[in-house]
Amino acid sequence: MIRNVVLAKLTAGYDAAEVEAIQDGLRALNTPGTVRYTVGTDAALREGNWDFAIVADFADVAAYRRYDEDAAHNALRARLAPFVEQIARAQFEIPAS
Repeated sequence: MIRNVVLAKLTAGYDAAEVEAIQDGLRALNTPGTVRYTVGTDAALREGNWDFAIVADFADVAAYRRYDEDAAHNALRARLAPFVEQIARAQFEIPAS
């Protein structure tokens, strides 16, 4: 299984309603091989946190690549881009238990 973790730090004064709509769109994605997909806004429990995160599990590398290349996913990425100050990503393998 492949886990994808994305953290986004947004620009000052970003359009909160648009970012929320983008997050809803991300939650609605249903690419083949997606095992679990979570999007959440930071709960602001610590100062300096990033604004939101995506944690997604995919059955295998091919499933992750389908998601990464998905047209609907990339349209949402393009909508988010103007509001992003920084983004951090990592994909790693989760061993079978």
